[in-house]
Amino acid sequence: MPTQKPWLTMYDGIPSEFETPDSTMYEMLSKSAKQWTDITAFIYLGSRMTYGELKVEVDKCAAAFSANGIAARDSVVLSLPNVPSAIIAFYALNKLGAYAVMTHPLSSSEELKHYITITGSKWAVTVDMFYPVFRDLAAEVGLEHIVITRFSDYLSRPMKIGFAITKGRKIPGVPADDPMVISWKDFQAQGASALETLGREVYRRPLEPDDGCVILFSGGTTDLPKGIELTSANFNNLAVSMQLITGIAPHDSVLAILPVFHGFGLGLCIHTAMCSGAYFVLVPEFSADNYINNLIKYQPSFIAGVPTLFQALLGNPKFKKVPFETLKGAYSGGDMLSPDLKRRFDEAITAQGSRVELMEGYGLTECVTACAVSPRGAYRDESMGIPIPGMSVKIVDSTTGEELEYGGEGEICVTGPTLMLGYLKDEEATAATLRQHSDGLTWLHTGDIGTMDSDGFIYFMGRMKRLIKVSGVSVYPLQVEQVLESHPLVNRACVIGLPDEYQMSSLKAFVLLADGTSGSDAIAAELVDYCKKNLIKWAVPRRIDFRSELPTTRVGKIAYTELEHEELTKSDEELAA
Repeated sequence: MPTQKPWLTMYDGIPSEFETPDSTMYEMLSKSAKQWTDITAFIYLGSRMTYGELKVEVDKCAAAFSANGIAARDSVVLSLPNVPSAIIAFYALNKLGAYAVMTHPLSSSEELKHYITITGSKWAVTVDMFYPVFRDLAAEVGLEHIVITRFSDYLSRPMKIGFAITKGRKIPGVPADDPMVISWKDFQAQGASALETLGREVYRRPLEPDDGCVILFSGGTTDLPKGIELTSANFNNLAVSMQLITGIAPHDSVLAILPVFHGFGLGLCIHTAMCSGAYFVLVPEFSADNYINNLIKYQPSFIAGVPTLFQALLGNPKFKKVPFETLKGAYSGGDMLSPDLKRRFDEAITAQGSRVELMEGYGLTECVTACAVSPRGAYRDESMGIPIPGMSVKIVDSTTGEELEYGGEGEICVTGPTLMLGYLKDEEATAATLRQHSDGLTWLHTGDIGTMDSDGFIYFMGRMKRLIKVSGVSVYPLQVEQVLESHPLVNRACVIGLPDEYQMSSLKAFVLLADGTSGSDAIAAELVDYCKKNLIKWAVPRRIDFRSELPTTRVGKIAYTELEHEELTKSDEELAA
């Protein structure tokens, strides 16, 4: 059985074990503010804030929460896009030992009810445009106070005026007489007043780094998302590991398009940068044009995103104008990166001055985010890379739990210092996911199927739940999608299984063509023939449906469950057509 860690030799000069500072995330921010007081911490729509200024804003926010009764173990919902108040409130709650409950601001009312109820939150912080949603459900879920921030908070005066004229006027006003509401400006003023009253503040650590302090939510497909309880130590270990891998340093920059309510954005783009003296460029809303404009303006040291982001950039003519001479790292995660997309993106940025390539990573919110990354200069097609320093990965038989030999196909299991404490108020799901093995370690059972080669490179094959049985043969939709996307006519593909009278299931592929056309029977036949040449017969799609767009989740993954639901609810007449 595999016992050695061959991947450790792939990280040149990087130790396999390292010490993480005995600090909470707020204490890490305080260290950064002391060491890099006048260095830029972030840029938001052209406005800059230094580490010293950020620390002041965080302390004011913490004092305001404290003055209003928020203390250790309390929970506050932060339903915010990438705006300064999201960062400030996150570290302020950590200072108090309270839980920062990170939620998507576009969550449905049912999801928000679930988030507020399961965490027992009495306070929420959101932007003005989402005030009506929170106000409507407040009485039902026992929400008592809503702090309202605005996109224009922390903008320079000229930028505030410009925002008010262009976008601000389209956002409905928040009633001034609502007793539940306090504006961010007034909330911070409360904090400043409280600090003045206290005089010289004496900080006392409310909780330990290993205590829970952050709730992120899983990307639920059929059930409501599970609350994932994480610690300061989880985030700090990830930050140190990624510092070692990327070489991120003071004055480097990260373009933070990934949302702060997701582990990828919060853990890598924000906290890792903050621990390193680098600065992040907050992008509150995504469009390919907006992202490209930021690339041109700031020429960041690091970029990170999901495959749909990189696909969108390649499809935008303006992308050819972006200079990449200063780029030190580009990382893809959140979904499978096809070899063809990687090749095309690498070719594009190399032609524009880049000396790096797009590297793939693998991770789950249950371990904050990345637990494996492709090492520099050693990318392997269709591999998600090797375990990051501090983490271990193995492949086990999904039935017996026994570790498999290299090349064996089974469930991916992960262990290391970024593992969650568990699922909030769900002991059964926690016990099924976090299991102690014979080696005495607790391993996270990911529910993903994959293999590992003798060099420690991990290959993702698909979700266990997404495995499709065709005539008793296991078919992984991801493999079919990769073959389809390797065809020059195809941009993206999604494959689902449908009930079949003779085969148990048959495959249907939804295809987005590269040239944006609507497809034809001839192209469908060509793609089926292509699959026949590259796949076993059971993995060849029975039908191909051309689409002008494919549904995506809020973090950019293709929402295959929507396509499944669409097909399974079709009438007999629609199926016959």
